Amino acid sequence: MELSALTAVSPLDGRYGRQTEALRDIFSEFAFMRARVTVEIEWLIALAEFNLPELKDLSEEDKLYLRGLVSSFSVEDCKAIKSIEATTNHDVKAVEYWIKSKMEINEHLAAASEFVHFGCTSEDINNTSHALMLSAGRELLCSHLQTIINKLKEFAHEWAGVSMLSRTHGQHASPTTVGKEMANFVARLENAVQAIESVKLLAKMNGAVGNYNAHTIAYPDRNWPAFSRNVIENRLHLTFNPYTIQIEPHDYMAQLFNAITRANTILIDLDRDVWGYISLNYFKQQLKEGEVGSSTMPHKVNPIDFENSEGNLGMADAFFTFLSQKLPISRWQRDLTDSTVLRNLGVAFGYSIVGYTSLMRGLNKLRLNEEAISADLDNSWEVLAEAIQTVMRRYGVPHPYEQLKALTRGKGITPETLHAFVTQLEIPADAKESLQKLTPHDYIGIAEQLAKDI
Repeated sequence: MELSALTAVSPLDGRYGRQTEALRDIFSEFAFMRARVTVEIEWLIALAEFNLPELKDLSEEDKLYLRGLVSSFSVEDCKAIKSIEATTNHDVKAVEYWIKSKMEINEHLAAASEFVHFGCTSEDINNTSHALMLSAGRELLCSHLQTIINKLKEFAHEWAGVSMLSRTHGQHASPTTVGKEMANFVARLENAVQAIESVKLLAKMNGAVGNYNAHTIAYPDRNWPAFSRNVIENRLHLTFNPYTIQIEPHDYMAQLFNAITRANTILIDLDRDVWGYISLNYFKQQLKEGEVGSSTMPHKVNPIDFENSEGNLGMADAFFTFLSQKLPISRWQRDLTDSTVLRNLGVAFGYSIVGYTSLMRGLNKLRLNEEAISADLDNSWEVLAEAIQTVMRRYGVPHPYEQLKALTRGKGITPETLHAFVTQLEIPADAKESLQKLTPHDYIGIAEQLAKDI
């Protein structure tokens, strides 16, 4: 069956293909191959500048040509490497042979061709390639998260003063504002994004088991750790890891994936909260012409975007959690279980992007229903019990909590009931007057200011 969006096994390349398209240039087999070519080329050019007696420095024209193999790398080039791999049955060796074939263009490059992959094990190329891919993937992921943060911040400011009944344990609680609830998520997400961005992407280029064995037997007088650090940090713009086995241990990946999982978990919390507020009629959703909410119930406008987001972010977190638990484990100096698993980086990022896209689509449809929110407050005067008993505590009225508990717990309370109770209190007249004027709409503390300050 011909591969298409309709025949793809994964919804990431099928149903959600348009949403995940940007990831193809980051995590696909093609992108992985291009990253390998990048690393091999930069390693070779660095070696040529290292004053090795048998390797003359390359001309600027030759360096430009070699880097052009990266900038012009095409699907056809990738197919050519895969064709070589059909014989070698080794993908990194196929990259090496392909680069060498491209160096036959002139005698200077041809003479330098045996320094392609010099001193390297395959993992030297792969681990740096994965780090480069994760760098681009992180940038895309964080841009999506920042778009969500900006939208929530807009809501926080717009609805800063819109009073809303809180619910703790699902029960009526002290009022807040809609904007303050949005500000809470802004603050959490900003911390989460900072954690994602602060993870150092590590890489190593130190040979078969991390000791520069091949490097030092060929050129024992050279400072190979310093050279490797220079290539990784100054040419590839990653962070050098000096202590490894054959593989970079992937601890930084676990740290990165755990940080992303935390951000996704916060968004699942947001999805569920907004879903609940829609069910309370606090939010309405902008209608889309022709859209159907139910196959049998014509009246329904379901919160499908938030449900889609929750489901896909759950999938993403499942992948990221598995990756973070599996990847730091390697039998002795190397086993290949990480190799096949790492081919699924795009899957975890893909489900995240689908989740973010669905969430943004849902947020853009939200319309605040202030009438429903106000009506809930008007019917919830019992939430002022906290305010009254706290003032009673200030002025030494005995057993304030117990008195309010007896008056309000599990009972429908009217404004008249509360006013009558306040009238008989032995507290200063100005305090009594303040409590008599208080309504559930006004009892919001500094929520409005907190929302505006975010």
